[in-house]
Amino acid sequence: MASGASTMVTETLYGGPGGPPAAPAVDPAVLAQQAVDEMLLRGPEIGITPKPGGKGVVGMPVYMWTKTGPETYGPNIASASAGGVTVTATAKVSKIVWTMGDSNTVTCTTAGTPYKAEYGKKPSPDCGHRYTAPSSITATGKYHVTAMSTWTIDWEATTGQSGQLTETRESAVDITVAEVQVLN
Repeated sequence: MASGASTMVTETLYGGPGGPPAAPAVDPAVLAQQAVDEMLLRGPEIGITPKPGGKGVVGMPVYMWTKTGPETYGPNIASASAGGVTVTATAKVSKIVWTMGDSNTVTCTTAGTPYKAEYGKKPSPDCGHRYTAPSSITATGKYHVTAMSTWTIDWEATTGQSGQLTETRESAVDITVAEVQVLN
């Protein structure tokens, strides 16, 4: 083999004359997704009045909320590293869209306020609804309520690059809402 050919093989294998192989480029967005994959992001841990198994009343305020924590509301933080690059991702719920089972949806940008008896007939200050018909009008006799969390995930790499990802998670409960009958 001629010496020119030997030099070409060495440069191809080792990234330059006698140097080590070039490190493959690391895509921070791929590392960000790896960090997100390490997180446990759940749907809302639904709190609602009336409670599943209980009965609500048409026209009374319905309070909706979720337990707050790293897995149900955030912040949830994870990192991933490769090739000298580290990406840290922080996930937080940016909104919860509640589908109330009566063709209405409610979008809440907070975790909601848990109901307390002393609130009486006051509507929820941040995440509520009022049913105008009993759940007996549905095929199951209950309203199927779903809550879909949108997790907004901001990530930043040690290279200075940053970005945002979005994930959704859903939970559901069934509730009963009755009509009050007035007797004369």
